[in-house]
Amino acid sequence: MAGSRSKSHILEQLAAERTRLEQTLASLTPEEMMEGGVVGRWSVKDVLAHLADWEAHMLAWLDAARRGDAVHGPDPGLSWRQLKKFNARIFEAHRDQSLPEVLEYFSAMHARFMAMVAAMPEEEMLARGRYDFLAGAAIYNGLVQYAEHDGWGVKRIGDWLKARASVVAEPGGSG
Repeated sequence: MAGSRSKSHILEQLAAERTRLEQTLASLTPEEMMEGGVVGRWSVKDVLAHLADWEAHMLAWLDAARRGDAVHGPDPGLSWRQLKKFNARIFEAHRDQSLPEVLEYFSAMHARFMAMVAAMPEEEMLARGRYDFLAGAAIYNGLVQYAEHDGWGVKRIGDWLKARASVVAEPGGSG
């Protein structure tokens, strides 16, 4: 049932969005993945590092919360209102990594993230207010946002590809 809140539904949604993203990536050359301009100055490689790092952080936030440790912000010294700074930190942390390093990180973090979701009891997933860092929401809501994050990547990469194609197709373009 569309819109149902269940473990099986979120696993399907996460898998479907990742499949769409991977299909988009399959159409790109390594050189294209390194070109800037996909999201600001970010390349596809940077988008993938961004998505992977957010998954890595969710794993860390959840581990800390399960231990009873407070999660006050996305990263040390940052509040939840400073997500632009957090995203900039992610970019800086990965910008000098090679494409193969980022692709490996992207794959490994997603495998760990999906294993965490698969192992999570449904009642934990659906319980509202269980984890303070989620501001009263159930972790299920956060997982929906992760699926949407992959969808955001698909859209941004697709928009970039369309813009590149139109530049090349224009008279006097680079194609």
